Amino acid sequence: MQKTFAIIKPDAVASGYTGAILAEIEKAGFKIKAMRLTRLSKAQAEGFYAVHKERPFFGGLVAFMTEGPVVVLALERENAIQAWRDLMGATNPEKAAEGTIRKKFGANIERNATHGSDAPETAAFELGWFFSGSQLA
Repeated sequence: MQKTFAIIKPDAVASGYTGAILAEIEKAGFKIKAMRLTRLSKAQAEGFYAVHKERPFFGGLVAFMTEGPVVVLALERENAIQAWRDLMGATNPEKAAEGTIRKKFGANIERNATHGSDAPETAAFELGWFFSGSQLA
């Protein structure tokens, strides 16, 4: 079994899509190991997305991720990282496959409903950013 990290972003939470996205996650065979509704501070968002600090979209990303509540999740299943990325769909909802979360609930490339870890190292960092080890047992 593998764990991965996911966020239901502020756009999806504000639009009332949290329950539908959680249902999609469970339907796809994920176990929700930890989950919390939270609101990111500017410092938390900047730290979490530090890998993008030099990119031109960094300021907008931080502003977006702090504009409202998010749901952070620790998900588990076999091949969880790739399975979650497949379920989310392409970053740009316009290019996402039919039936994916971003195709169903994302508005555009910036407001695309969900985030997911892209590698085991990223998942370990991101899970640790939001959850303690005991929460992930």
